[in-house]
Amino acid sequence: MKGNYMTTKEIVLTGDRPTGKLHLGHYVGSLKNRVHLQANSQNKLFVMIADQQALTDHAKDPEKIRKSLYDVALDYLAVGLDPKLATLFVQSQIPELAELTMYYMNLVSIARLHRNPTVKTEIEQKGYGGSVPTGFFVYPISQASDITAFKAMKVPVGNDQKPMIEQTREIVRSFNYTYQTNVLVEPKGLYPDNEAAGRLPGLDGNTKMSKSLNNGIFLADDANTLQKKVMSMYTDPNHVRVEDPGQIEENMVFHYLDVFGRAEDFKQIQAMKEHYQHGGLGDVKVKRYLLEILNRELEPIRKKREMYAQDLGEITRILKKGSKQAQAVVAQTLSEVKTAMGINYFS
Repeated sequence: MKGNYMTTKEIVLTGDRPTGKLHLGHYVGSLKNRVHLQANSQNKLFVMIADQQALTDHAKDPEKIRKSLYDVALDYLAVGLDPKLATLFVQSQIPELAELTMYYMNLVSIARLHRNPTVKTEIEQKGYGGSVPTGFFVYPISQASDITAFKAMKVPVGNDQKPMIEQTREIVRSFNYTYQTNVLVEPKGLYPDNEAAGRLPGLDGNTKMSKSLNNGIFLADDANTLQKKVMSMYTDPNHVRVEDPGQIEENMVFHYLDVFGRAEDFKQIQAMKEHYQHGGLGDVKVKRYLLEILNRELEPIRKKREMYAQDLGEITRILKKGSKQAQAVVAQTLSEVKTAMGINYFS
């Protein structure tokens, strides 16, 4: 890739679908890590708002995508992503990505897409049956286009996205072998160090935290909303009386304490676990302690988000500038891809 910064820095690509405000699962699974990555001068971080990918299952509700685009951008800035250190951009504003996707589609079989466990799980969760939108079915190829367009070496994602990274690596190998080139770069996934945070369960304890399942705590939630949600969290259904021994396994309150507690909290968390298991500690007391820990983490984010929300025009300028910068990078990769394929006819 041309340009000194592209050859001397490790390129990192990450992003989110704009289908609503971001929640704690996004925060511990990827957002916190992105802030650390942007602070490393050895990295060049690109952060994508994947609106085209969101349209694969929300094509009939584009207004939701449009509104959510600004919600996601606000969440990015609130957690500490800095446009001076990271390039924030919008997927649909870079048409070269769709062209790359088309070329990669010819290298991936339908059978291979059917075997992608992440896609299979999401199809089941959404209840598509035999009516899966084509765009949704092939979105792993679109993701590969996004990653390889920037020649990303590192991709911070949750553990549930490992199959997507592997499929991208397969496409890279297939392309480079087919066209006898080394244009594309095999990425590596960066996964959460905290295993408990890798797939944060929802408040109901039944599945991962999800915008569509309405079982999450959002970064934009005010203190009152947070309190209501924490107090409604799933615990041990057999822990009826305070004096009853309780289970901490699959108890969402203790799971969240493990994820969000800091080193200085460990001693108290461990004592509460032992007390709860022996009996004599009520759910309300544990939930109040969790509420303190979550408010400690989220209050600074709330304040920054409110500040940025006062000027949506500035958000537009940030995204427009970032999209223009990102497009220049992708255009260079696309040119190299077409040259390798022998279809850059008029260059």
